[in-house]
Amino acid sequence: MKYRILGKTGFKISEISLGTWQVGGKWGSGFDDQKAEEILNTAIDNGINFIDTADVYEDGLSEAAVGRVVRSRSEKIYVATKCGRRISPHVNEGYTPEALTKFVEDSLKNTGLERLDFIQLHCPPTDVYYRPEIFETFERLQEQGKIDKLGVSVEKVEEGIKALEYDNVSTVQIIYNLFRQRPQEKFFKMAAEKNVGIIVRVPLASGLLTGKFSKDSHFSPEDHRNFNRDGEAFDKGETFAGVNFERGVEAANALKAVFPDTENLAPMALKWILRREEVSTVIPGASKVDHLLSNLSVEETPDLSEDQIQKMNRVYEEFIKNEVHQRW
Repeated sequence: MKYRILGKTGFKISEISLGTWQVGGKWGSGFDDQKAEEILNTAIDNGINFIDTADVYEDGLSEAAVGRVVRSRSEKIYVATKCGRRISPHVNEGYTPEALTKFVEDSLKNTGLERLDFIQLHCPPTDVYYRPEIFETFERLQEQGKIDKLGVSVEKVEEGIKALEYDNVSTVQIIYNLFRQRPQEKFFKMAAEKNVGIIVRVPLASGLLTGKFSKDSHFSPEDHRNFNRDGEAFDKGETFAGVNFERGVEAANALKAVFPDTENLAPMALKWILRREEVSTVIPGASKVDHLLSNLSVEETPDLSEDQIQKMNRVYEEFIKNEVHQRW
């Protein structure tokens, strides 16, 4: 495992880390504690020392599993959780210092940890980024010893840029992958200048970038890749990185021509992200140990050649860019 410095935190974290949205099973399938613990322990056994979770993942069960495993291990594992999405309706007015403080206290109980390494605002409405009192709330929680660092998870580049104005924001979690390239245009440079760590989520575009889907692929009714394709439940950009599924399959098929001897494109897609030194870590999810090991295989995968990178980018320009580039 290779490690990188997470911005101003100074923490040395694994460049491939673990997102736990579906760690106890596939989206909407219910939570399997045994499976979750197997994935989490395998991740740590393989050098992962940064785990991302949230209070809304399976209604706190993901947080509880992460806390249980981390407390059982001797290694230092950084736990990053998120808060805010329990606000219903999820609107700016629901964000109050009192609500956010309660969420942090609930996460401490869920995880069983004495202090949260990271708390991240969980894709709040854009207006929240213009409210200094919200960010000041986390300064008080730091003073009380309940949290160590503050980060934000954003939907849009503009939200990430606004978050950089707050000195206590240590990290920004953002969607970035071959099919979502806009963050590298301005945001990466601005984050680097502020020494803010970049955590990349949805790195495989909900599986599109594995190259394993066809236009006939089906997903269960509970899977967001079925019910959220047009943003019915939450931001459309969370599902397939906002790309039309059929168009995304066509683009993935074009990628296969760049790597004709490669069955699984995931390591290539992750390598494409990790070529950027501004990226601190990537947090692909895993609902099976096999998925985790596939993601970890990037560590043994040769670096992409300049020719391969150019061909990958041409796929984006031909199939994807016009549809998604300016949207997020």
